[in-house]
Amino acid sequence: MKRGGGRWMSCDRPRIGRAHGAAVGLVAWMLAACVGGPDAPRTRPEALAPQAEGLASQSAMAAAGQIGSGSVKVALIVPLTGQGASVGAALRNAAELAFEDFQKPDLSIIVKDDRGTPDGAREAAQVALADGAELVLGPLFAANVAAVGAPVRNAGKPVIAFSTDAAVAARGVYLISFLPQSEVDRVVEEVTAGGRRSFAALIPETGYGNAVEAQFREAVARKGGRVVGLERYAPADPGAAIERLKGVIAGPGAQADALFLPGAVDGLVNLSTALTKAGFSPSRVRPVGTALWNDPRVLGLPAFQGGAFAAPDPAGFASFSQRYQSRFGTVPPRVASLGYDAVSLTAALARQYGSQRFADATLTTPSGFTGIDGTFRFRPEGTSDRALAVYEIRNGAAAIVSPAPRSLGPSGI
Repeated sequence: MKRGGGRWMSCDRPRIGRAHGAAVGLVAWMLAACVGGPDAPRTRPEALAPQAEGLASQSAMAAAGQIGSGSVKVALIVPLTGQGASVGAALRNAAELAFEDFQKPDLSIIVKDDRGTPDGAREAAQVALADGAELVLGPLFAANVAAVGAPVRNAGKPVIAFSTDAAVAARGVYLISFLPQSEVDRVVEEVTAGGRRSFAALIPETGYGNAVEAQFREAVARKGGRVVGLERYAPADPGAAIERLKGVIAGPGAQADALFLPGAVDGLVNLSTALTKAGFSPSRVRPVGTALWNDPRVLGLPAFQGGAFAAPDPAGFASFSQRYQSRFGTVPPRVASLGYDAVSLTAALARQYGSQRFADATLTTPSGFTGIDGTFRFRPEGTSDRALAVYEIRNGAAAIVSPAPRSLGPSGI
């Protein structure tokens, strides 16, 4: 989702929509025809809570549960009360901003509160379908996506959800979120292109670890590398796993030339301390990770210096964040851009594709779409690919060493 987030894209791709004034670059939606722990917040909770004045600034129509009054009805199902309410409010704000930037398209966005629960999501979806919704945007949490997926698809309508858990994706249930699988593919591709072929890994015994391990093994094999050692560890106590892997990753006889270290921040802090104690040298064996590394607490860790990770380019979100703050008076959480892009995509497809606007073939066009966070596409099985940048940690800061590509290559390569 990134590269197109602040400027017009060049190519022979048809433009699906455009906004006016300063918003032009943010909603330059085009079909790219020529050419992420599951659901855990990636920012700290205190950064997610919208200020009261921001919520109060919403339009009366949005507050009443609907954005717009067009003929094409879609539902936005997010938590507005209960667990995740602050994030849900930000997603709703972003949806309203996208609607305004798109010069008020022919949409009626029916906003429904799922109360942060599967039952609430299921009820919201049933009401939305009864109201004539052709597409469901949301929910946020994996369990809630699972609750609405089957009934919505049984009604012949698609879902574009915000969960980061690939397990809930399915044909017709598409994830627009930042999936860790794309991050693993991109960073492995970059590191192997640089000549490193022997990988070791220390993977936490968590749901997130389970999600990335299979993708890591597949990505390394696809790029002609090999996994010379892999250990799982308890995030609070990685010492024993590091000791078992020590001969592979430390000392002059180290077999690995890259060490994959996915995980959440607290576990990575513990990991760094234990790796340093074990004699691990990041200048000899290059650390490799995912977008969760993009946190000041990780960037300053000694064992991670010189390491590489994949994440969205920040430029598009920075521009979006400024405009969001101007409109709502508060800093948006990182996931808010997903709400903006989901509505922008919906408006663009409705404007250009008539009765086929939300057909599976339209949503899964192989060349994808461009939004705030760059180019992305939905796979037929419901997961998504993203064009990501690769960063290197230098002196406690992250610098882009390989920009996000403007287009996506063939799926699975």
